[in-house]
Amino acid sequence: MEITGFRFERLTGTLDHAPDEFYEARLSRPIDVYPEFRADTATDVFVGGGSEETETAAAEDGIEVSQVFLHVETDAGVTGLAGPVGDDWMANIARFEGLLAGEDPRATERCWDLMYRDAIHGRKGKTVQGMSAIDVALWDAHGKAAGEPVYRLLGGPCRTELPCYASMLGFPVDPDSVRERAAEMKERGYPAQKWFFRYGVGSGHEGKGANEELVRAARETVGDDYDLFFDAWSSWSRNYALDMIDRLAPYDPDWVEEPVQQDRKAVYAELREAAPFPIAGGEHEYTRFGAQDLLSRGAIDVLQMDTMWAGGFTELSHAATLASVHDVPLIPHGHFVPANAHLIAARSEQVCPYVEYLVRWNEQNQFFFADPVKPEDGTVSPPDDPGIGVELDYDVAEECKTVEA
Repeated sequence: MEITGFRFERLTGTLDHAPDEFYEARLSRPIDVYPEFRADTATDVFVGGGSEETETAAAEDGIEVSQVFLHVETDAGVTGLAGPVGDDWMANIARFEGLLAGEDPRATERCWDLMYRDAIHGRKGKTVQGMSAIDVALWDAHGKAAGEPVYRLLGGPCRTELPCYASMLGFPVDPDSVRERAAEMKERGYPAQKWFFRYGVGSGHEGKGANEELVRAARETVGDDYDLFFDAWSSWSRNYALDMIDRLAPYDPDWVEEPVQQDRKAVYAELREAAPFPIAGGEHEYTRFGAQDLLSRGAIDVLQMDTMWAGGFTELSHAATLASVHDVPLIPHGHFVPANAHLIAARSEQVCPYVEYLVRWNEQNQFFFADPVKPEDGTVSPPDDPGIGVELDYDVAEECKTVEA
């Protein structure tokens, strides 16, 4: 079996939600240090741009969702699927088409190594995201050719019922709303939740106080014997984070995620030493080499690299092994739940204890999936169909067309 080419397909449809009701609040961002960006609303941030993988726009009857999917085609009639991928990923995917043409898609280690060695100026960022999408599609093709789900090819299952934490991006963070939604998610069976801080550097003491009130409201609602995580999304500075550690310690968070920007690894290690609770990070890190840098520095308690961003199944498998050597859990960032479910099912609970389920984000990121992977009573299972088990539902698409990179 040989790779014959890549094909990009754009699907467009309408998500049945009013923009202002779907995205009720936004998270803090590193760029919010500048006041003109700090004033952006949730609609400014999320609608008209969208996620890394999805373009969105306000429509008369909802939110227009436009997503691109990668198809890796072979001479055996087997096609590997990955996506959605961002529009600005396509060139970084297409650049490898000639390199991989004629290669066996089942030789994932070889294909990954060819791409990595060829992309000597692309060891992080968008280039690795493009490599990740190709790798996921290759594993999908491998599974389809073998008639097996990817988690079996990865050595699983170690278990098939995977606990999820409810990731609350887009939900309002005022105390009353937090109490209402936190209680709802606990009632729905989620064994843990993650909330996103709204304020960072530039918001002063008032912002710090509002962040603390978020944590207080969540902890008082769910009780002490329940995992609560909080995400600063790289928006704090060293001194801001040290102050917030003191403020948050009484509420016993189960981790604080990305307190500072990813490249400040020495600060990560300092904050980890100072905090009486775990520090998580790695969502914006890439490849096994980035994982090893974080782990060897003692910078994190939880590794959170993204399967669709950091190198695909091939590289996340290496990262999981490195994390297990350091006795640090890998909990992949949650933009592509089906892939994460396969990866996690192939590892023990000690190595990969949770699936991140972005409650609202997945309504758009799995919008075109025929059978979205959604939690029941706070757990998901990896699809049992060959490959990743994702098929596109063309019936919900208002437009479908092949596009060029």
